Amino acid sequence: MTEEKSINTLCKDSLQLRCPAKLNLFLHIVGQRSDGYHSLQSVFQLIDWCDILTLRRIPENKIRRINPIPGVPPEHDLVVRAAHLLKDFCQIDQGVEIDLTKTIPIGAGLGGGSSDAACTLTGLNQLWNLKLDIPTLSQLGLKLGADVPFFVYGQNAFVEGIGEQIRAIPLETQDFVVIFPNKGIATAQIFQSPELTRDHAPITIDDFLASPSAFRSNDCQAAAVQKCPEVKQALDWIAEVVPNAAPCMSGSGSSVFSALDPKTDSAKLENLLQNLPKGWIGRIVRGLNKNPAYNLISSE
Repeated sequence: MTEEKSINTLCKDSLQLRCPAKLNLFLHIVGQRSDGYHSLQSVFQLIDWCDILTLRRIPENKIRRINPIPGVPPEHDLVVRAAHLLKDFCQIDQGVEIDLTKTIPIGAGLGGGSSDAACTLTGLNQLWNLKLDIPTLSQLGLKLGADVPFFVYGQNAFVEGIGEQIRAIPLETQDFVVIFPNKGIATAQIFQSPELTRDHAPITIDDFLASPSAFRSNDCQAAAVQKCPEVKQALDWIAEVVPNAAPCMSGSGSSVFSALDPKTDSAKLENLLQNLPKGWIGRIVRGLNKNPAYNLISSE
């Protein structure tokens, strides 16, 4: 499936979007700010593991969420919050019905909720004909979560600060194996952990591009392994079955991944993924160059 075909405009009053997950090809914590937030460096890689978001214009001046996520109240649902945020910011009297089909696991470190929120902002920007630009939508997105601006930005990026400093970076298209060991980890738990490294020496984009494989590490991983043994089990599984693997955790966990050599026997690996421990989810995914919703944002 190409990125262009992954957007489907159903009609003038409805829009369907694929909301992609991301991998942190590395994640360094280079300091902690006076406000308690951590300063990060990372490279975010979009992948073709997607949630499906459908937005439908309705005559009522309401935000209506159908098929909500069990256990997630509306005030915590990022797509609902994104819609209200945009509606209030633009002071419009239009309504929308939101339907979200989740395939990206929650609490997996893959950015699914942030991607859903970003696609809600970009999709409603189109559906409501608001003509807001990327910087404006990104500033709104930052109110919802640190990763949301990246998904609004829509391109693979070198990310710094708390997620608001984003610079496009060229990445080779490649496949990855990703495993979610059916155990989510709260981000706050990781960043409050005494095992967390907080003084990683900063690097530059040129450092990364000169030797990407030298920076496949995640400063959150040691803390995550302490709190969630399944992370270590998933890392070990990849190391055992994938030739020349360099498994690493994504985000604050708990998903782990490894880039795949082009010579990898994908059919054999797919078969092995069918026999993961009960409840685990494993996929072979492909890197994307752009968020499928990228072209929906006004460049004016």
